[in-house]
Amino acid sequence: MDNPTLLLVHGAWHRQETWRTLVQHLPYDLDVRTVQLPSSGPVPPSELGDLYDDADTVRAAVEAIGRPTVVVAHSYGGAPVSQGLVGADTVRRIVYLAAFQLDVGESMDSVVGERPYFWGTDHYDEGWYEMTDPMNIFYPDLEPEVAKAAVDALGPHSVASFSQTLTQAAWRTIDSTFILTAKEPRSLYESFPPRARRVRTIDTGHSPFLSTPGELAGMLMNEIAEAAEGDR
Repeated sequence: MDNPTLLLVHGAWHRQETWRTLVQHLPYDLDVRTVQLPSSGPVPPSELGDLYDDADTVRAAVEAIGRPTVVVAHSYGGAPVSQGLVGADTVRRIVYLAAFQLDVGESMDSVVGERPYFWGTDHYDEGWYEMTDPMNIFYPDLEPEVAKAAVDALGPHSVASFSQTLTQAAWRTIDSTFILTAKEPRSLYESFPPRARRVRTIDTGHSPFLSTPGELAGMLMNEIAEAAEGDR
């Protein structure tokens, strides 16, 4: 049986191109898709989307694939994936990669705290955040030149997407895995792993798709194989 398609959903401030290195470490014959979330899109800050726009975008991507799919959500990407994929019967598994596996009624603001210093509040009244400490928050275990390139690729992120709450949660009905990044503060994600059916650990900081892409690729292929086995 063919492997499910792999759909990669990036986090806040990022663009879909952030997955490029990881994709290069995946089998060439694997169907891999990425999606651009409107909340971090390459548009003027005033045109950024919100959580529900992101959720609609993820849902549309899954429906366009139209076949068994494993969805990987990184960081903030867990919120729109959870919101958007309720009832998506082609999704075989959601992998929450150091992601916010929020429940109904929760928002980014409610679990992280409104406007931490690194969200960059100078543009709050204009409706967007600028990540002000990405080297320490996102990329502390990357080589300096790789980290700089990653920082340079970041863009603004929508304020609204962090304040809006989930009205539904796909992980309650869709099989899920949480990948815990061991070099991050455990308190940031402590409430999320128990919500997943299984928990894996990778010994990295927040961005293993850049720091250890080969190891992460192997972990994701195991997730895909398990999901495919469930379809036999």
